[in-house]
Amino acid sequence: MKASVSKTCLIGPAIAKEQFIAEHLFFYLVKGTMSGYYGGKNYALQSGEYGIARKNRLSRQNHAKENDKAEKIIFVFDEPFLRTFQEKQKIIATPFKSEESFLRLPDNELIPNFIHSLIPYYNGQGEMDKAFFDVKREELLLILLQLQPELSGLFFDYGIPQKIDLEEFMNRNYRFNVSIDRFAYLTGRSLSAFKRDFYAIFSETPSRWLIRKRLEDAYFLIDKRNKKPSEIYIDLGFEALSHFSFAFKKLFGQTPTELSALKKNTLEFRALYRK
Repeated sequence: MKASVSKTCLIGPAIAKEQFIAEHLFFYLVKGTMSGYYGGKNYALQSGEYGIARKNRLSRQNHAKENDKAEKIIFVFDEPFLRTFQEKQKIIATPFKSEESFLRLPDNELIPNFIHSLIPYYNGQGEMDKAFFDVKREELLLILLQLQPELSGLFFDYGIPQKIDLEEFMNRNYRFNVSIDRFAYLTGRSLSAFKRDFYAIFSETPSRWLIRKRLEDAYFLIDKRNKKPSEIYIDLGFEALSHFSFAFKKLFGQTPTELSALKKNTLEFRALYRK
């Protein structure tokens, strides 16, 4: 019995855990819903929808049960594969004008038929046989270029990000859990230039500024929005609740749990006083 195509299919290098998309991705949502924040905008996908997530963007999925249950297929178009494909097909890239980070593709029969064609290539564990990885990836890329030839300017652009406004970028993206190296790359700077420019703007090192900004947000969310520490630490760029709690206490003199409990007791006291 063939495995269902609804299994997650990654073709190419694995996606890094950090919230940075290093290569172009093709998403097809087989079942369920997905939502998140990508390249400066919120997005949502429903069953049967698909599109291309551009590389060199910051991304965060919402931590919701429906996202965990979503069944999706993801093709990774990494640069070595794209260069080989372009040389093989003798493709000359044309300029790509759109700045959208997630490109939804128009309805057509080719993409759903292609997804259905993957079923025979899955093994008994619901994984695609490695022998067919690049063959199916080439087929998908040919379909995408047939549907929208201008995508050649997207896929076959191997340039690095241009230098941008560092202050505006950091104030908008400081919650993302990515390395200082990534932030430097995305702002079009070497690591040394990034650190130099950063200190000139913020009078603080990137690492200290990032932690302080995230913790100040955490304090506000707990104190003013009654959020639980366990609800917010991941979206604030912390990988572990223990690390978040340690850093929070070091800055504010109390753990986020202690602040949350104090806030709860204060609200309960006020409610009793009103009675």
